[in-house]
Amino acid sequence: MPSILDPPPPDVAAELAALRTKLDQDIPAKLLDRNLLLATWNIRWFGDIIEQWIVHPPQRRKRDLHAARCLTDIISHFDIVAVQEVQGNAGALRAVAQGLGAHWGLILTDINRGRLGNFERLAFLFDTRKVTLAGLACELVIPQEDLDQATSDAPQRQFARSPYAATFRTGDKIFTLVSMHALFWGTGGGTAERIQELQAIAAWLDEWRHSRHAWDRHLIALGDFQIDRLDSPVHQAFTATGLRMPDGLQNVPRTIFDDPDNPTKMYSQIAWFDGDDDAPSLPIRYLRGGSFDFTGIALQSRGLSKRELSYLISDHFPLWAEFSLRG
Repeated sequence: MPSILDPPPPDVAAELAALRTKLDQDIPAKLLDRNLLLATWNIRWFGDIIEQWIVHPPQRRKRDLHAARCLTDIISHFDIVAVQEVQGNAGALRAVAQGLGAHWGLILTDINRGRLGNFERLAFLFDTRKVTLAGLACELVIPQEDLDQATSDAPQRQFARSPYAATFRTGDKIFTLVSMHALFWGTGGGTAERIQELQAIAAWLDEWRHSRHAWDRHLIALGDFQIDRLDSPVHQAFTATGLRMPDGLQNVPRTIFDDPDNPTKMYSQIAWFDGDDDAPSLPIRYLRGGSFDFTGIALQSRGLSKRELSYLISDHFPLWAEFSLRG
């Protein structure tokens, strides 16, 4: 039985080489002591793996080795990747981590049990040649006292998919990433509850960055916040306490189903505080950002529909930001 570490068949190897060439063209180079490449990626139903190079037709929640190698090659072009929608059966994540090599680290949550949690995990993959963990790893849990005293515009129950935070170090720079996959999507009550959820997250981050007892106060929020558009009440809830997205990430496509020339769905975000008050600003300086469109290059010879491609790679593009480590 083949594994992700085995040489792929010649036709698969040729396609992977073309994908890496496209990545080299579209993603800035990783430069030691000079830049940090941060990404967030909701990988659709990132579950198990079938240890065959090509499985046809594609199966939901299961990747073949060709798809897993595509994921590995894309992730390897960044220094840290926050991954959402990892399933309880995380065989494909194990394979991707193995394919990345021994110099890559992985931390993740346990399974969010229950229907609303969708049995998902949140994960961080990181290149230990550039970054290391710096002490803190935690999930956000709303205190019971807050739930007991909640007003009508506050969350009425615990988060089903708790945000996941971890502190990282690169050189002398320390920062904390807070990843989440917002729960509620849709209209009506779902939108109202999503607003409550994001307001609670924004308030928590604001309190954290002002706390002198915090392990680290340099916060970057990233993940799938289910923001339908930039002028929506959901977006306003997310930015209510000062979180800001850089201009370079305002109008780039997030999903394979969006119009690349007129993107409207702003689900994934990378955002941070400006540091315009008594809270500290980031120790790393934003340079540029974008998303990586893998359609037309990943698995290109297999004749897949976009829906089938979404099962094997994802329905979301990885969203990335490059930061300078030189002030």
